[in-house]
Amino acid sequence: MTFMEEAARSLGVQVRAFEVRDVKDFEKVFATITKEHSGALMVLTGPLLTTNRRRIVELAAKSQLPAMYGISEFVDAGGLMFYGASLPDMYRRAAVYVDKILKGSKPVDLPVEQPVKFELVLNLKAAKQIGLTIPQSVLYRATKVIK
Repeated sequence: MTFMEEAARSLGVQVRAFEVRDVKDFEKVFATITKEHSGALMVLTGPLLTTNRRRIVELAAKSQLPAMYGISEFVDAGGLMFYGASLPDMYRRAAVYVDKILKGSKPVDLPVEQPVKFELVLNLKAAKQIGLTIPQSVLYRATKVIK
């Protein structure tokens, strides 16, 4: 059982995973999601998904699905929301590690770090398009809001 499945079970939420290997799979997956009356969508990252983010965002909007994405670029492309580790912060932390290694530290001696800075990016245009109202309390917590 994955972490996501475990978390969903503890919340009483059913999770269904779909594997996409080709651009042609998007239509089939969204047809199934729509047919099953899914309540929401979580899109993870990967080269195929990221490259086709505009199409995925279009299909999610057409299906009237609230969708959360694995990287903020989906929200910039019109998607509803992203919540996750701040990539710029993680890159800065990686640069610190590179600096330490170049100055002689052994990688094995450096501690493993977890992300400490997270971002919530919301797109109010996308919310309006699917008839979703974002509570003001959530908007206050957002790192970035696209109007």
